[in-house]
Amino acid sequence: MEGKIIGPGPYRATKLWNETIQLFRSGMPLRRHWVHFRSHDGCFSASEAVDWLHGLLKGNHNFGPDVTRAQTVQLLKKFLKNHVIEDIKGRWGKEDFEDNGTLYRFPPSSPLKPVPKRPLHTENIFIPKFPNWDDYEETAARDNVPMKPIVLNSELWNKRHSIAIGEVHECKLIRRREITPRHVEHIWKSMTLAHLQKILGLKSLDGVLDTKLLKAKNILHNVYQVNKQGVVVLEDKLEELPHWVLSAMKCLANWPNGSELKQPMYPGFEKDVFKTVADYFQKLKEPLLTFQLYDVFVNILGVLQKQHVATEALQVCCLLLPPENRRKLQLLMRLIGRIFMNKKIPPLNNAIGTRTLMVQTFSRCILCSADEVDLDELLATKLVTFMMDNYEEILKVPGRLQKSVEDHLAHLRRVQVRWPFSFLQFKA
Repeated sequence: MEGKIIGPGPYRATKLWNETIQLFRSGMPLRRHWVHFRSHDGCFSASEAVDWLHGLLKGNHNFGPDVTRAQTVQLLKKFLKNHVIEDIKGRWGKEDFEDNGTLYRFPPSSPLKPVPKRPLHTENIFIPKFPNWDDYEETAARDNVPMKPIVLNSELWNKRHSIAIGEVHECKLIRRREITPRHVEHIWKSMTLAHLQKILGLKSLDGVLDTKLLKAKNILHNVYQVNKQGVVVLEDKLEELPHWVLSAMKCLANWPNGSELKQPMYPGFEKDVFKTVADYFQKLKEPLLTFQLYDVFVNILGVLQKQHVATEALQVCCLLLPPENRRKLQLLMRLIGRIFMNKKIPPLNNAIGTRTLMVQTFSRCILCSADEVDLDELLATKLVTFMMDNYEEILKVPGRLQKSVEDHLAHLRRVQVRWPFSFLQFKA
């Protein structure tokens, strides 16, 4: 059962939770089971639930084929805790679900989470006034300005003659008042958010992104303060990755020639180096995509079936990150890509493949909610899998957006030539 695709919009995670419960209740096969010589009708074993729900999640466009059996067990634990299911004695409320023969059933009604109503209005955000063409400054006359000789034709002679005898006022060179850094920041922020809203096909970003908390300085830094490889350069070196983490990442990225240690590498050395990197990222206080931007990244999952749309949306959203987060994300994704491509590096885990290992190791330190979200792990897996496959494009500055903003700023800074008499007559 593929279910319907939950597109972008407010409270997407809640809608996904309710959709998954409804699909599970309507599709999970129920039958008679025998336990201790007693029959129980309309129930299912834990392992049967794992089998069926795992198949559902893997075939559902909202989650995808990378969902693991272990993640399915974790979701069923949350189903038991939230009384979506109960054991045959009516017990629920704990996450003690195991992949075994224990029998469960559905209660008369599984509780769906209420979708909050959108607020009637949002708090107004102060928008600095943009200069209008009427807010002009006439250019000061300058003496002794070198002039190129002009060959007068009849039309130009008549125009100059008319000005000289007072029939037509001399033209004025006018320009807008200075575009301040504050205006530049506001234009970048407002156009970035408008671009994101358009990509996601939303009428508003209310309930998806708290725009008041975004810093325009982060956007400008992420666009312009980069090295030749497009990786963000930080002004405060204290925000850099620790030297020992960078050394471990370089070692793996350039394996087997990347070790700075002038000594032979012991068997399993590469696993210890990978664990060093993994431990650092897993102990971060906040995921790289930040708690603040969790909802907007979850909403991008609703357009993943359109790869170019999802890629551009992720490009824009990654510009909103603090520069130190964007740099760490860039370095981590580049490392994962190098590990995928390096055929010489030994398996980093004997039980699972490299791709699955990367997703399981880093998904929660890339995307995670500050509050407990029941589908958190599945959503993180879906997003990080897509990012791993498209990281080179995703972590570029979105070209269309940059050109639009720079063209707009260039237009605002242009000098305008105005013939007051004809202009006023035309406007009237």
